[in-house]
Amino acid sequence: MFHKMPLILMAIILAIVCLGQYIPIEAKTALYAASLSIKSVIITALPFVIFGLLFKVASQLAHNATKVILCILAMVCCSNFISTFISHYVGIWIYHFDLQVLQPQNFVELQPLWSWQIPKLIANDKAMMAGLILGTFVSYFYPAFAARLAHFFEKNINKALQGFIYLIPLFVAGFVIKLHYDGAIGIILHDYSIIFAIILIAQLGYLLLVYFLSSNLHFLRFINSIRNMTPAAIAGFSTMSSATAMPLTILGAEKNASNPDLARSIIPATVNIHLVGDCFAIPILAYAVLKSYGLAEPAFLEYLIFAAYFVLAKFSVAAVPGGGILVMLPILESYLGFNSEMLSLITALYILFDPVITFANVLGNGALALVIDKLPFRFIRNNPENQPSLGQSY
Repeated sequence: MFHKMPLILMAIILAIVCLGQYIPIEAKTALYAASLSIKSVIITALPFVIFGLLFKVASQLAHNATKVILCILAMVCCSNFISTFISHYVGIWIYHFDLQVLQPQNFVELQPLWSWQIPKLIANDKAMMAGLILGTFVSYFYPAFAARLAHFFEKNINKALQGFIYLIPLFVAGFVIKLHYDGAIGIILHDYSIIFAIILIAQLGYLLLVYFLSSNLHFLRFINSIRNMTPAAIAGFSTMSSATAMPLTILGAEKNASNPDLARSIIPATVNIHLVGDCFAIPILAYAVLKSYGLAEPAFLEYLIFAAYFVLAKFSVAAVPGGGILVMLPILESYLGFNSEMLSLITALYILFDPVITFANVLGNGALALVIDKLPFRFIRNNPENQPSLGQSY
C-alpha cells in the first residue's frame, strides 16, 4: 500500500480542495479530532519505538565491535551529520524567502469534535540513551538474551508501524481539512513546489560533489561511478525503498570499488541508517514549515542540538516504509517547536517527496561505499568479512 501512498495523499488533497466546501462541519471536526488522537498515540509510542530499535543496534555493535564496524559506524555518523549541517544553511536561505505565512482566514478556528490526549511517559532523549546503554550492557553480559530481546523488539515494532501505515491517510486528511478551512492549501501548493525543487538540487549537488571527489577529480571515472549507480537509484525512486534496491546498489558499489568484497559488506550494513536524502529533505522542509507558521528561525546552537539528536535517531529508523519521518516527529516537536498541524504537514510533504528522497538515499549509500573504499587503513581493506547488519531491510 505504501508504494501508492503519494498518489493516495495527492487524491485526498485534491478531493478536499475541490469538495471541501461541501463537507459538513461535523465531519470536518470529527476528522480533525481523529488526526489529533492519532498524533497523540504516535508521540506517546515513539519513545518506546526508539528505545527498542536503538537497543537492537547497540546490542549488535557490542557483540560485534570490530574495527571495521566501528569505522563504518563513524563514517555513517559523519556523513549524516555533514549533510544535516549543510541543510541548515539551505534551510536558512529558504527561511528568508518571501514565503506566505499560513494565517487562518476564518475568524473562528476549526475545533476538534473531541479532545483525547495520552500523557507522554518518557522523554525521547532519555529513551535514546537508555536504548544505547542497556543494549550495550545486556549484550555484553547476556548476549543470548540480548539477541532474543532485540529480535522481539524489532519484530513487534515493525508490525506496529506497518499497521500505522494504514492510518496515515486519516492522520493527514484531518489536518488537510484544517488547512483547507483556514484557507492555507493554495499557499502550500504554490510555495512548496519551489521548496521541493531546491531540496532536489541540494541533494544532487552534494552527492555529485562527493562522487567527483571520490573519483580523484577524474571526470570519466566520475561519470562511470554515476552510471554504475543509476539502475539502483532508479529502482529506489520507483519502489521508494532503499532495501528493495539493495541488490542493484551492491552491484553498482562493487563496480566502483577497488575492493568489491568490502563494498558488498558496507551496503547491507548501512542501507537503513545512512540516509542522505532524509538528512537534506527533513531539515529543509522543517525550515519551510517554521516560516509558513510564522515561528522564529532556530539559533545555531539550537540547530546543532537538533542535528545531534536527528543523527542519533537515524539509528532507530524502523525497517518499514515511512519510518524515516515517523521517528523524527518527536525530535521536531521537542527541539524545533513543531505543533500538531506542522507535524502532519511535514509528514504529508515527506511522503509526497519520498521517491526523490529514496533516490538520493540510494546514491548516498553508493557514495559512502566509495568513500570508505578509498580510506587508507589496512584493517578496512583486509577485513571485510564477519560484518553484521547495522540496519534491517524491509
